[in-house]
Amino acid sequence: MLDIKITKTTHPKQKPADETKLGFGKKFSDHMFVMNYTEGKGWFDPRIVPYGSFELDPATVVFHYAQELFEGMKAYKASDGRVLMFRPEDNINRMNRSGARLCIPPLPVEKVVACIEKLVEIEKDWIPTAPNTSLYIRPTIIATDVALGVHASKSYLFYVILSPVGPYYKEGLNPVKIFVEDEYVRAVRGGTGFTKCAGNYAASLIGSERAAQFGYSQVLWLDGVERKYVEEVGAMNMFFVIDHVIVTPPLQGSILGGITRDSIIKLAKHKGIPVDERRITVQDVFDAADNGTLEEAFGSGTAAVVSP
Repeated sequence: MLDIKITKTTHPKQKPADETKLGFGKKFSDHMFVMNYTEGKGWFDPRIVPYGSFELDPATVVFHYAQELFEGMKAYKASDGRVLMFRPEDNINRMNRSGARLCIPPLPVEKVVACIEKLVEIEKDWIPTAPNTSLYIRPTIIATDVALGVHASKSYLFYVILSPVGPYYKEGLNPVKIFVEDEYVRAVRGGTGFTKCAGNYAASLIGSERAAQFGYSQVLWLDGVERKYVEEVGAMNMFFVIDHVIVTPPLQGSILGGITRDSIIKLAKHKGIPVDERRITVQDVFDAADNGTLEEAFGSGTAAVVSP
């Protein structure tokens, strides 16, 4: 593990009194992990400090050219009191794949995971234990050069914040209503669709706003070329059970390679359930619903877990 400097807060926050009313991403723990990068020096000064604001110059690169990416992870308390994280190495590896596309230097995976584990250990009393709750972990990298001009930054800030959360959707684990967006597109192959960068989410906001106007919780995005193939929902990978086979869109560069998605596929295959990673049109889904072969539809994601 990196040699971490730890500075404890002298003003601890009051923890949520009612864990059934946490919401999602509304409250944050006492501490955060921070580390810097400078070209030629690498990642340095790993530290756990009291949660607080950053002071950034108005010309900081991240504000103008959106060189930024993030991840979503979770920690839970087991029945015996142990603190568990779900496949954290996979999240940091995915962060590095995203970073390669955005010209952001890679993180040392094992060391970063160890640092996150230390942060979670310090904040373990923030992990909720009510049903359907967890401690959400948000690692983020932002470009910190101060200059205008389109080029990759030579300095970065990596930080991790923690939030005790309940279900992502207000429906909880009840079915969520999904709006099929066929006018706007989220991503195309060759772009940044497979990365977890802020720009992808900014591009999706107009679809989400439009869906909300019609009473829907999320948007199902179609492919950016023909606008007929299912890609993903804003916060979830999509699955359909059609004629006893789990069907899900393949990873071809325009959708996020979800850790939960990968887990579902591996578990299904382990249990002998057929999985077909293939392109599927939204009309195929409608037809399967009409002829009775569509048995289930659900989305998966760290925040959304498995949502029907």
